[in-house]
Amino acid sequence: MVVTPELARAMSELSTDMRREVAVVIDRRGHVLTVSVGDAANTDLPPVKHSENRLSGFHLVHTHPRGGALSKSDLSTLFLNRLDAICAIEVKDGLPGKAHVAHLTPPNSVMEEEDWRILAPQTVHELEDWDLQGQVRALEEEFARFRELKTQKKDAERALLVQVDSGEFDAEDRLAELSELARTAGAVVVHKELVFRKHLNPSSVIGKGKLEELTSRAYHLDASMIIFGQELSPAQAREIENVTNLKILDRTQLILDIFALHASGTESKLQVELAQLRYMKPRLLGKGTQLSRIGGSGGSAGGAIGTRGPGETKLELDRRYINDRISELDHQIEELSRRREERRKARARNRIPVVGIVGYTNAGKSTLLNALLNQKEDKKVLAENKLFATLRPTSRQVFLQNYGQVILTDTVGFIRDLPKDLARAFKATLEEIGDANLLMHVLDASAPDFEIKFQSVQNILKELELTDIPVLVVLNKADQASQERLEDLKHRYSGLAVSALTGEGITDLKRELIGVLTRHGLETSQPEFMGTLNAYHS
Repeated sequence: MVVTPELARAMSELSTDMRREVAVVIDRRGHVLTVSVGDAANTDLPPVKHSENRLSGFHLVHTHPRGGALSKSDLSTLFLNRLDAICAIEVKDGLPGKAHVAHLTPPNSVMEEEDWRILAPQTVHELEDWDLQGQVRALEEEFARFRELKTQKKDAERALLVQVDSGEFDAEDRLAELSELARTAGAVVVHKELVFRKHLNPSSVIGKGKLEELTSRAYHLDASMIIFGQELSPAQAREIENVTNLKILDRTQLILDIFALHASGTESKLQVELAQLRYMKPRLLGKGTQLSRIGGSGGSAGGAIGTRGPGETKLELDRRYINDRISELDHQIEELSRRREERRKARARNRIPVVGIVGYTNAGKSTLLNALLNQKEDKKVLAENKLFATLRPTSRQVFLQNYGQVILTDTVGFIRDLPKDLARAFKATLEEIGDANLLMHVLDASAPDFEIKFQSVQNILKELELTDIPVLVVLNKADQASQERLEDLKHRYSGLAVSALTGEGITDLKRELIGVLTRHGLETSQPEFMGTLNAYHS
């Protein structure tokens, strides 16, 4: 039963005497686990291991001394804690009146109006005929069927995205970029939400009401995580996870995960591991070695989103070991940097001009490099319609007619508000272009936030003290932009319009490259005196 008439009467008498709500938590054997004074939302609930196939194993009964049906707060308590049921008993003249009962409904592919079913009001004696345990069994069988269907589909992780708008003019662009980051990490984005908050909630960022709303949406859309566009403090991440019972990631962790997924070279892997350990270190406080919810399967290729890279075995170490590991990685990276410096000196001796290709992530730098190459397919570099497809500098030789040999170096894509834990790793990968004779700044001419991305790249070049190197602006993806827009951008940025995908403008770009290199007095070596090209390949 939900509640016996005797218990309902005792609770009603107490509630009348104290003029307060009284609540009890009852398990499936009928044992009262806790007794509380106060509303349902503030009731002390026993700890429960949440499962997609099971309910909590207990239900909550409480009084409403002022009368009234189940409140929104009552229903949120039911939903967020996966209670077997919730019951509110109206109190009249110290006696139990009508009882209001609700239970959860199983998730469906079509968004339902509510997450619960509310029974018609009835007396406590009428409620004796309702089989609570039978209802719980049916619900859990439905949850298990839903879980089995989801497992058979083997879908990628499904995510809700949240970008807080605190008055920034580019909040929508940031949400779109967060969506691209999530897609690159392998998530299926099922919902995107822009939440306006002039002042962020210090504990939950967007407030518990909005979090409860998102939890409900995740329930119906079968999403397992929420990704925030803002960097969350360790305390905020824990609070949001406690409220929603979902996996919580922020933009920093998402970018770190993408870097781990794409890292292939020795230095790339070391830089990513170092950045992840620095990010995780303050999040280990108070957790000891219990990081199973954070750790993944290890390795850069597998594991759930947000857990790739160092992996569970390394993240579940104590802080002292992590400090030792950070020192070791710093030493290894410093040694690799020294070797890279020697390679750059070897390039300088061969007197072949080096052109560094820079630009915002996914601007089409790798595709442009492939379009400029006069080589076979197996010599081309990876080019994907994903953010950070290129993580380490990749150099290729190209022969320009009527000029000679030039080295083109593709680099990692730039991004606005680069997470501080990644800044050092990011800058280290760009040391390769420090000795470039010319920078080719590739811009996506079709991007609506073109100017912001252009300025983001300029700011990073300034931070790297590379502003003294000549720059050739290339307006890529001309096939996706209007002619009017292209003319405006060419005038404002003195850029050259091309389409790396269709080949439009590539011949003009090669001619312009020769012109710029010649104007700056950069003459290539003759082929018979060039020597080996091994030093030019990363």
